[in-house]
Amino acid sequence: MPRKSPRSRRRRNATPRLPGSNRPRATPGRRAARKRTVARAGHAPRGGARPAGRKTSATRRAKTVRRATAVRRPVRVRATAATPRPAAAPRARFTPPDPARVASILLVLEGLYPAPTTALDHESPLQLLIATILSAQCTDERVNKVTPALFARWPDAAALAAAPLPELEAMIHSTGFFRNKAKSIHACCADIVAKHGGQVPDTLEALTALHGVGRKTANVVLGNAFGVPGLVVDTHVQRLSGRLGLTREKDAVKVEFALMPIVPRVRWTAFSHWLILHGRQVCNARKPRCSACTLAPHCPRLGVTASQ
Repeated sequence: MPRKSPRSRRRRNATPRLPGSNRPRATPGRRAARKRTVARAGHAPRGGARPAGRKTSATRRAKTVRRATAVRRPVRVRATAATPRPAAAPRARFTPPDPARVASILLVLEGLYPAPTTALDHESPLQLLIATILSAQCTDERVNKVTPALFARWPDAAALAAAPLPELEAMIHSTGFFRNKAKSIHACCADIVAKHGGQVPDTLEALTALHGVGRKTANVVLGNAFGVPGLVVDTHVQRLSGRLGLTREKDAVKVEFALMPIVPRVRWTAFSHWLILHGRQVCNARKPRCSACTLAPHCPRLGVTASQ
């Protein structure tokens, strides 16, 4: 005879009940109430330990002293419409440098570097333009090692525009960021061929309209290939112009526009070369050689924390 399951053996008329309803239920809080009763009566639990809820007078006094001597933190009030935030201190207005001091700085720099010129080797405006694009995040010495073979392989803008991108990348690989630079050179030369008949334009507006050419690159080409004055603001010019107190701007374009009314226009190109050479040889980024700098009498050394 097959064995019946426990469910089949249940009584059919059994009334449903809640699970665990036939078990005795403990009174809530019974154990805690007993502990409080023992503590109030002063009976010590087993083991001779002190009741948990009982405190001595010395403990109460020490707690009172700690509360009295505790340093209270100031309450921070959140800024709302009713309680606006305090206004920030107004920034001091920048005063332009003294023209006499600027003239002295230019005179000293001219005596230090009488014949400044770009360190990029070139024979045409196109070669200077391509070399300047390659000099981004790279030294001029490395660029000068790459450009001779590059221009021998593709001598003009049309050849560079039609150059295979993998071959161009392999040729300029050592200059860093070779993929982005190859794309910029390829697109820039294509624009020169399509818009200017293969000749590099000689205006700032036309140069900056080319792909991958900014104000810095355009001013390098204008000042060194066409003889048009231009302020080249690189990391050296930006750093030294701030230390000399000529401007407090940090953006390269803002620094360029701030230096335009201070430096005479005929010296824009030379002034850029002077600061670049002085920044490489004397006024280093981390530890400038202020003890051996001839500009020390005219330099407020703004932002210089360590020198040698």
